Amino acid sequence: MALRIETFDNARGGNTLYKALTHPAAARPGRALIDELARRAPIAIYDAGGAVEAFSAFYDLNRIEIADVYVQQVARVGDAVLGRRTRPITELACCGARTVFVAAFDSERIVAQMRPYLPEGAEVFSLDALRIPADRLTNNRSYLDPLNFATNFAFFRENLGLHTRLVTANYWSGYGAGRVSCWMTLFAGDGSVLAEWRHECEHAPSTIILDSREIRERFRLPEFCGQLFLHVVGAAGHDVVKYALDIFDGDSPADGERTGTLTCTHDANAWPADRYAGLPAPAPGERILLWIQNSHAVTIPPGAIGLAPMGEERVVHFGDPIAPFATRAVEVSELLPDIAWPKQIELRAGKHVVRPRYEVLERGRRRIAHVNVERADLRPDPELPRLKAMLGKGYLLPAPLMPRELWQSLVLPTPMAVCQTELPIAALVYEPDGRKMLRHPFGRLPRAHATVLDLDEIDDLGLLGRGYGHIELVYDFSGGGEGDGWLHALFRYRHRQSGHCAETSFGAHLFNTVLTYRDEPQSYTGRPPGLSTRLFLRLGEPAYDTFCHLIYPASRPWLPASDTDIVLYDSAGCEVARSRLAIPCSGSRLWYYRSLFDDATRARAGIGAYVIVRDTTCRLFGYHGLLGGDGSFSLDHMFGF
Repeated sequence: MALRIETFDNARGGNTLYKALTHPAAARPGRALIDELARRAPIAIYDAGGAVEAFSAFYDLNRIEIADVYVQQVARVGDAVLGRRTRPITELACCGARTVFVAAFDSERIVAQMRPYLPEGAEVFSLDALRIPADRLTNNRSYLDPLNFATNFAFFRENLGLHTRLVTANYWSGYGAGRVSCWMTLFAGDGSVLAEWRHECEHAPSTIILDSREIRERFRLPEFCGQLFLHVVGAAGHDVVKYALDIFDGDSPADGERTGTLTCTHDANAWPADRYAGLPAPAPGERILLWIQNSHAVTIPPGAIGLAPMGEERVVHFGDPIAPFATRAVEVSELLPDIAWPKQIELRAGKHVVRPRYEVLERGRRRIAHVNVERADLRPDPELPRLKAMLGKGYLLPAPLMPRELWQSLVLPTPMAVCQTELPIAALVYEPDGRKMLRHPFGRLPRAHATVLDLDEIDDLGLLGRGYGHIELVYDFSGGGEGDGWLHALFRYRHRQSGHCAETSFGAHLFNTVLTYRDEPQSYTGRPPGLSTRLFLRLGEPAYDTFCHLIYPASRPWLPASDTDIVLYDSAGCEVARSRLAIPCSGSRLWYYRSLFDDATRARAGIGAYVIVRDTTCRLFGYHGLLGGDGSFSLDHMFGF
């Protein structure tokens, strides 16, 4: 029951056709086009570029009488498209249809070329009927330019005393963008549109802040729990919309009053996938809600969404339909009542949703996190064990070891590719100065494992000098096994005094080596190796302090220390102050906004300020969070651009 669509390919990137077909502004004209074609059936279809089956996945051409399907490429003649054998476009004139549907955008040239073969009196329709308004396009000359669809979704709620705050910056200006604006569409839980508006960005890298309480008041809305669709117009350099998302209870962080931080997460990865993993089973005393948010203008049919215990094929399906762009909370224990933490759950999503969030409710506290895309295109790489000497630690996954007197830190390795039947890994623990304290072998974990590493249970960590450090997960082939480079884990942290929890998950990369292997070490702005850092840090003033845990991971020994600038900007994108950190190779630094910048500097920065972590000498990996005076906190990994 999965949608037959191509969304994202790790070699070629995102499929812009998918975004063009599923843009909310294309939904109404798309339905109108289908109705018009149905009235004029039978129709002939010219699938010039191979887009018609993707279109039909969302607008269902199967209910229309189709005469024949025609193609341009000789190699495609005779292929099955929409259940019919394709014919060459040179035979179109003989079909007798009076309506021809050209399944392509920017169709003028295509129609001109095919005109000698049109049946006499035939009327031509095309995908250009779905074009979104011209004022939402960055490049009017090429509709399927990826920059025309710099879009994303965000989980967005303003109900039950819970408030959402999305923060990003106009980072496109750093790539030479001129005028940049953002179109927003807010969907209610039932999928209806609550509001739509446009936000004009400053030319400089100013902040973009969307607060659910301000939006509710501005548009006089009822409470809502749905999703926010963002479309950036005028983007340059990046067609990905990245953001940090905070959810609070009680008072707004801008009020300056003490409040309880709920949680934070980040951008939603705008490409839907067939499977997602990294969903933990509930621990005793926990409820887990999986938020299913329909990303398309077609209903998710009953049974199209399912959950399975990781490593099993026992899929339990969610039985209710989910309306277009609607949001539905699924109680995980109702579908899988017999599994518990530290077991894991696989989400069979059928490409209906972008990366979903899940919410953990525990004794009056809440936290939210996201699952990750489970790749189906990978195979075990036999080269990895043989390349150990050349690549050093090779693929590694860094994460904080928070100060042990305040936090408990747990590590749960998560299978994140369909091919992974085992995870041969070890955990390395480092002091902030880069000294390796210990190595913890996990062995060859099976796909269905239930093994979590509680750092409290390792006695040697009592010697940790500053009380904190960082963890690196690496492949361990000493006992055999295989890997594919797609090594992931979930990291969970519990504040000992407040009991509040946060968790985050991410995947491994090669870090800080001049050797390149496949597309690693990755780079944000060019070919590998990626050996520089530009990380975005949103700030939680005045009600919260902001903390940042920067890690300098290295697959092989690199420069002895980083040369890292912590640059503070105000909301208009003007630099206010900067500080410098030197992080030892394989070391880390945990720092706090209120300690690094004094009261006067923070006052000059004001509300809406942010920090850019910049380093041209090495690639750092970072985690950020907000900390309340009552021990409530949030934590997630940072993003760069």
